[in-house]
Amino acid sequence: MSPPSRLPAILGLVLATAIWGSTFLVTKDALDTMSVGNFLLWRFGIGAVILLAVAPRRWLGLSRQDVRRGLIIGVFLGGGFLAQTTGLQQTSAAVSGFLTGLMVVLAPIVAVILFRERIAARGWVAVAVATVGLALLALQGWSLSPGAGLTILGALLFSLQIASLAHWATAENSYGLTTMAVVVSAAMALVVALLSGGVSLPASTTDWVAVLYLAVGATCLGFVLQAWSQAHLSTVTAAVIMTLEPVFAGAIAVLIGGETLTARMWLGSALIVAAMLVAELGPRRGQDARVPQMEAF
Repeated sequence: MSPPSRLPAILGLVLATAIWGSTFLVTKDALDTMSVGNFLLWRFGIGAVILLAVAPRRWLGLSRQDVRRGLIIGVFLGGGFLAQTTGLQQTSAAVSGFLTGLMVVLAPIVAVILFRERIAARGWVAVAVATVGLALLALQGWSLSPGAGLTILGALLFSLQIASLAHWATAENSYGLTTMAVVVSAAMALVVALLSGGVSLPASTTDWVAVLYLAVGATCLGFVLQAWSQAHLSTVTAAVIMTLEPVFAGAIAVLIGGETLTARMWLGSALIVAAMLVAELGPRRGQDARVPQMEAF
């Protein structure tokens, strides 16, 4: 498949990543008044209800194998968010962003170990370039808080989710897999909420707006776009595109939060874009060569 034929999938994943990048300030504020379990419960719970109601035939028609796979992806997704969000409360944003970005390096490695995928040399080059760019963009000094271990665990679980979607998702089952994953994530958050003081409603209009934005935008739209896009992209390409999240987060921080980007941060952003080009250009081999042709919709 030629790179141009994958353009809709690439743009879809970029859009999903932009949405996720926009959630940083929203999440930070919401966690000031809500527990991790309750925050994620309402985010994924509302998202699950919407996904179940909008297209019931898409998830009711899943095969038993796809249901099992959706459950597994859900454990990776829910566990990743629980670990990352808890770790974020105990770790600086810069260190947390860098450690979460380890999923870019871990996703191809997971794909090789679990699914025996063959990653082309240019894919590993793209991973290396993106990692350097991410470090320049997000890492401010090097000091690990007690939450660093949880953040690394979250990155590992996210890499498992990325690799699993790239290996299992198709145009036909992507919506159903996403729905299953969000339902499982909501269930996991419910358990955590019950174990940490019980379930409670968002306390203010601001909290409700934050939860609804994350549920509809970041969860429903974002994860559906991710699953659909990854049905047509390799693990390496998807992982590299997702490194744009801190770029979008930084841009939003500048435009809305009044922060400034240093020359080092601009260089990091440029390296991430360069990594995307490395992943997309040139002959496709290994797993890249097996990604199915995308049909027009």
